[in-house]
Amino acid sequence: MSNVSYSKKMSLENFEQIDVRIDPEYGIVWVYQNPSPRPCFNPKLISEVRQVQHLLEVYEGKLPYKGELVPINYHVLDSHSPKIFSMGGDLDLFRDHILRQDKEGLLKYAKSCIDTIHGFITGFRLPITTISLVRGDALGGGFEVAMSGNVVIAEKGVEMGFPEILFNLFPGMGGYHLLSQRLPASQVDKMMLNGRKYSSEELYDMGVVDVLADKGRGKAAVYSYIKESSSHRNGFLAIQHVHQMVHPISWEDMMDVCTYWVDVAMKITEHDLRLMERLVNAQDKVSAPYNDAADKIHHFG
Repeated sequence: MSNVSYSKKMSLENFEQIDVRIDPEYGIVWVYQNPSPRPCFNPKLISEVRQVQHLLEVYEGKLPYKGELVPINYHVLDSHSPKIFSMGGDLDLFRDHILRQDKEGLLKYAKSCIDTIHGFITGFRLPITTISLVRGDALGGGFEVAMSGNVVIAEKGVEMGFPEILFNLFPGMGGYHLLSQRLPASQVDKMMLNGRKYSSEELYDMGVVDVLADKGRGKAAVYSYIKESSSHRNGFLAIQHVHQMVHPISWEDMMDVCTYWVDVAMKITEHDLRLMERLVNAQDKVSAPYNDAADKIHHFG
């Protein structure tokens, strides 16, 4: 179901948009996002994240480390950006495809996002627990990816939300599915329609965030979670699997919504595209990307 071609000769080195590190003692693969030129899910970043997933599939839950295959129990998605987990989808790419009415090109990009997110949701169909470590803001598609982890660990002071409504769209890469597993439908609708940011503290109280860590203690919180759950790992994995059986999110259902999202995207106006362009510019300002963008959007709207 992926747009990416792989071979068994791939290694975990020479990535351009991610940094991969393995902790063999705890069976963790750390995947740090390091996107360029802006902190979003561009096609290159998505391809490299998917390469790690494919290697896990090829080696049946193991990864090469110092000439040996090491069993992986946990996949942790993090970010090298000090204040940003991810600003979401590649809005510059969105805007280009919409201007050219390139529906096929936008759908190809969207499908690669669904492939990636569904892999996190299912633990790559392996006995692996996926963890999202959110130490910076996660917005739009970044929020969707954060929620796709089996466990969401966020530091205090982080903000997450869906700004898509500001340019007349909605989160189309699994956001509705994922939030609906944690919140009532009316609350999901509200979050998607108000375009506001929610603090990690609010989201923890709501049940969207599983573990709330003090600022600067996110990585320690990951290790604490792993240590606490390791003695009951068989039971944890069983509950993880049962959850997916009782509350399944199928790739097909996600693609249905995603395909509809592409149809809706093709209909947005020039005014909406100008607002999207302002968010693209905001993505380039890593220091304070979302506050300024939201203020400007409301001002120019």
